[in-house]
Amino acid sequence: MAENEENNAEIAAAPAADQPEGPQFALQRIYLKDSSFESPRSPAVFQGQWQPKINFDIKTKNSKIQDDVFEVVLVLTVEATLEDEPGFIVEVHQAGVFTAKDFDNVQLEQLLATVCPNILFPYAREAIDSLVVKGSFPALMLAPINFDALYTQQKQAAEANANDEAPAPEAVN
Repeated sequence: MAENEENNAEIAAAPAADQPEGPQFALQRIYLKDSSFESPRSPAVFQGQWQPKINFDIKTKNSKIQDDVFEVVLVLTVEATLEDEPGFIVEVHQAGVFTAKDFDNVQLEQLLATVCPNILFPYAREAIDSLVVKGSFPALMLAPINFDALYTQQKQAAEANANDEAPAPEAVN
């Protein structure tokens, strides 16, 4: 009987299972916020050989909706050019609402800049491919992106800019 009482005491002392400790992260919703597709040279663009130069641009934005709830928007822009003329231009704003609780500011910044875009990217890539195919162009499957490396590069560039702009120490005579 004493053994049962010990087990009951251990259970009572354990933290409640529905109260996780430490930082919490959750995805609430993923949605397409905006998209556009242009093919300014149609139908002439379809008459020649299709060997475009592809330009790709990526941006992320985030905003606080309420305490511990953030919207992250991944903006992907792809432009295919033939002989310096646009074949098509497609832009997708893929968004998500995320809960991020009990992270310090540095962790939160990195989470919103890396983890959230990693979650959104496959949806944005599919949306771009779908728009391109509906425009009667060959499928365009974008390669995966290392958002951690991009974040690190941006932080290093910002630090380098801050060091370049820092006033030079005055000479002591």
